[in-house]
Amino acid sequence: MRDLHTLDRYRVTGEATRAIYGWDGDDRSGAFMVPSCIDRQPLCVIAANDEGWDHISVSRKTRVPNWYELEQIKRLFFEDNEVAVQFHLPPSQHISVHPNVLHLWRPHDVELPLPPGIFV
Repeated sequence: MRDLHTLDRYRVTGEATRAIYGWDGDDRSGAFMVPSCIDRQPLCVIAANDEGWDHISVSRKTRVPNWYELEQIKRLFFEDNEVAVQFHLPPSQHISVHPNVLHLWRPHDVELPLPPGIFV
């Protein structure tokens, strides 16, 4: 994941943020409001770095982010050479389902296998 201080112009800080998350974030975590590349409406982004994973959640108020918005956030929050993925787990492993949120994940110590380039 990038040094998230490079995205401080989008960072949400202050008393309300601390009341919800307990912190304002740091170089690897935080809450951000990023204008959508589609319609400039806010994408709510929560970044975390814990237990060997980078994790980004992206949500919109009225709909699920689309592919272009998720790609925008991937490019902003991760280095160009980093691979991030979405997981589609079995329903039995769902903990909390928010209707308008998507997630990106990247493990720290494992290189993710990639499909053959011809398939991408």
